[in-house]
Parts: sequence; C-alpha cells; structure tokens
Amino acid sequence: MLENCKSAKERWGGVSEIIDRWLAERQELIVLYCELSNISRESEETSYSSTIQKLCQVLVDYVSAGHFEVYEQLIKEANEFNDGGIELAERLFPKIQETTETALDFNDEYDNNAHALDLLEVLPEKLSLLGEALEERFVLEDQLIDCLHNSHKELVA
Repeated sequence: MLENCKSAKERWGGVSEIIDRWLAERQELIVLYCELSNISRESEETSYSSTIQKLCQVLVDYVSAGHFEVYEQLIKEANEFNDGGIELAERLFPKIQETTETALDFNDEYDNNAHALDLLEVLPEKLSLLGEALEERFVLEDQLIDCLHNSHKELVA
C-alpha cells in the first residue's frame, strides 16, 4: 500500500506543476486580452501590432499546452484512478475543441503584422468572439481539473 502511494505521488505529483504553469499562462493570456481590448482606436499602430502579436503567441502556447500536456496528463490520471473522469472528459473535449478552433482562427487572422493592421475595423468583434470562446474554455477546463486532478490530490499526497 505504501508503495502504491509512493508510486502515485511519483506519477502525478508533477501534474500540479504542469497545471500551475499552464494557469499562469492563462493569466498572462487574460491580461493581454484585456490590454488589447482597452487600447484606444487612436493608439499607434505599433501598440496594436505588438499587443496582438503577444496575444497570438500566448494564445497558441496556451491552447497547445492544454492539448499536448495538460489534458494528456489529466486523462492518464483519470485512467489510473478510474473513477468516472473519463466520461466527463469525453463530454467536455468536443466543446473545448470548438473553442480551440475559434482561438486558432483568431490567430490565423491576426498573427501577421501587416494583415492584422488591415483588420483593425473588425478587431472589437473578433475579440468579443474570442473572449466568449475563452470564457467557455476556462469553465470547461476548470471542470476537468477539478474532476480529473483536484479530486485525486489527497490520494497522491
């Protein structure tokens, strides 16, 4: 039994660090989103361009980390504990994927400096769509973390 606890801690103890790093990146994403949303239309193009580029970079990094690091670890943990988390993940992943597509569409449109400046007229509308998708994504991800990881913290410790 002691060996099982030790083994679980070794396997899943690092997941908290991955999630913490990922959530810090989420915070950075929110800050950049708010910063871009609050730039006045009269601001210099370089202000827009720089903030859009930063937002796009953090957005893609955040989405990628979710799909290729965090979700993978959460699914492994859910399989190990086999307590119903896989069913939740199967219900939530298609919804998360929809938000991924919205985020990647935004990135595809605005990640090019010259092209991004051509699209400033529709930026508020595009930011609004992105914001709605991110809000939904964060709620879904928090559900995954709560069900697939937080419920196992005591068992891992």
